[in-house]
Amino acid sequence: METVRVLAPSGMLGAGWDHATVERGIALGADVISIDGGSTDSGPHYLGAATAKTTAKAVARDLRSLFTAAAGAGIPVIVGSCGTSGTDRGVDWVAGIAAEVLAEEGLDLKVARIYSEQDPAGLKEYLDAGRVHPLPPSGELAAETLESCTHVVGAMGHEPIVEALRAGAQVVLAGRATDTAVAAAYPLMKGMPPGPTWHAAKIIECGGQCTSNPRAGGVLATIDAAGFTIEPLDPAVSCTPISVAAHMLYETADPFEMREPAGTLDVRDARYTAVDDRIVRVEGSRFHVAGQYTIKLEGARITGYETVSFAAIRDPRVLADIDAWARLMRTVITQRVRQTLELADDEYAFDLRLYGHNAVLDELEPETGPPREVGVMLLVNAPDQPTATAVAKVANPLLLHLPAPGMDYLPSFAFPFSPAEIERGAAYEFVLNHVVDCADPAELFRTELGEKTRA
Repeated sequence: METVRVLAPSGMLGAGWDHATVERGIALGADVISIDGGSTDSGPHYLGAATAKTTAKAVARDLRSLFTAAAGAGIPVIVGSCGTSGTDRGVDWVAGIAAEVLAEEGLDLKVARIYSEQDPAGLKEYLDAGRVHPLPPSGELAAETLESCTHVVGAMGHEPIVEALRAGAQVVLAGRATDTAVAAAYPLMKGMPPGPTWHAAKIIECGGQCTSNPRAGGVLATIDAAGFTIEPLDPAVSCTPISVAAHMLYETADPFEMREPAGTLDVRDARYTAVDDRIVRVEGSRFHVAGQYTIKLEGARITGYETVSFAAIRDPRVLADIDAWARLMRTVITQRVRQTLELADDEYAFDLRLYGHNAVLDELEPETGPPREVGVMLLVNAPDQPTATAVAKVANPLLLHLPAPGMDYLPSFAFPFSPAEIERGAAYEFVLNHVVDCADPAELFRTELGEKTRA
């Protein structure tokens, strides 16, 4: 093939789009549809709990749009990081929805599921062999850290996806994958050069985010031997050299380089040229093959259980020095918990955040004047849920009536809901920022091809 056209309808499966933009991509000659199904952007909960941030109905709606378009055009669909975090449960969840959609539409498409979840015992063999290495700023990985994770996934490159396509898959549902691997797999399989391919994949990973209106729909990348072009799928939207080049700044530590399992994309010499008022041409991208192929690990573990309360303050005397009130609140909560629950300071933790004042920037907040109103969020973390809720209940009357220093009356604040305490359940944290040296790009992944959906 002299060119490969990759249709990216959106930045994430379940986000939704106008089906007309997908139809336009098909009319423009798309050879493959690729879309990311997840991310770590929303924090460690989705990996730790192996649950999705999207709803089944939204995923079904998007898959229906993709499957009907792809089946009519005879092109494959590739979804990466299924179920948000790419766990085995996430892949099976999307596969189950896909099976329902295919049955409802009367479509007979061969589906491949690529599983990326890792067994800590198997990873310990790599660790013992010296094949696991930290990424800055992490330190060396301890076996105990692996064992503490509720779920661990490896971020696959394009190779397992290519294997599934070559085996006849028309729909590939992959576990955790790099965002770019999902878009790069098909053009690399068809012989497109790695420099332009990986760069194009990076630009289209978030669909229309590289356009003048990210909400309007996806994009089509046309890759050839010398470079690639990017075209929005909404005729009213444009790509410009600035909007395209700017996406190399998105979620990268270096605006000129981006590491993939197989090597490093280098865009130092890339040139961005407007073909017309909507389309941009990019040339000069390079890809440096790594001496060692590596797979990045992601893992999450439980850090405790959380209960949250929220109160609203409009009292001008309290708001005149809300920081002093917050300091008093922290002190009194600590004293009351010690007296009432007989808990030492290291047996629980809490955070007090003042929304409308400095909850986002904290000490970096430039505004110094008193706010008109403040929402006070109390977030308690403890080794078990009952303890977290007990601490929040001890703080309940304080969130409702605590006077500021020097006040000679009891103020009243407002809870927006009743009961005032909400149990959030287990809280998670990311604990892996490491890579595994691999001799075979597919050795950490398992592929199943056919109709069967695992329980």
